[in-house]
Amino acid sequence: MIFYRRLNAIKAISFDLDDTLYDNHPLIIAAEKKLQTYLLDNHPETEYLDVMGWRTIKMAHLKHQPKLASDMGELRRRTLQTGLQSIGLSGPPLEVAVQQAFDYFYFARSDFSVEKPVCELLGKLAEKLPLVAITNGNVNLQQIGISEYFTQVFKANINQPMKPARMMFDKTVESLKVPASNILHVGDNLEKDVMGAINAGFLSAWHACNRKMSLNHEKISVLPDVQLNRLEDLLTLN
Repeated sequence: MIFYRRLNAIKAISFDLDDTLYDNHPLIIAAEKKLQTYLLDNHPETEYLDVMGWRTIKMAHLKHQPKLASDMGELRRRTLQTGLQSIGLSGPPLEVAVQQAFDYFYFARSDFSVEKPVCELLGKLAEKLPLVAITNGNVNLQQIGISEYFTQVFKANINQPMKPARMMFDKTVESLKVPASNILHVGDNLEKDVMGAINAGFLSAWHACNRKMSLNHEKISVLPDVQLNRLEDLLTLN
């Protein structure tokens, strides 16, 4: 554990989820492959839409409405709608097909369990302090087995911009009735989590579970208050 600044008393902890509590990248890659197979099995006409084809549709939506970058679910839904429209679906059949494909991906994206030691740690922390999840993603916390540990969950969407925007941090303060300066935010991204937390007046802890933690290999705009070698280090901070 490396301290870069002295910490105030910690009265609550907020957590990023993806790549902080579990390695998200292989999960998304696997879910994308499952979705591609699902679409080919149920809508063979989508064969012409390879990975690059779907990506082109996605990027077109982002260009048309940049705010979709904060809402991964809605972006995927609109991408699916455009792709399925391109094979001739319309009206209620299109709506049903989009919803079924979206639900399939969302289940596949959350089809894992957070490792037992991480759950045990969250349980110990939750006995002492209120915990809040602040995520730019859309994982199903109940499905992955961690919903019980959090008093509140904030997910980025079109009207609630992704970190490092401060809206979700401010809503955390409002929901907890705890000063921002006494809330420690734990996350893997030095811009979205660390800079976002500090700009919102939070304490910040940097922890990444998906890569070797070296500041020399990261884009740095501001240092965290503390760098955690292990998530278990949180137990020693209060």
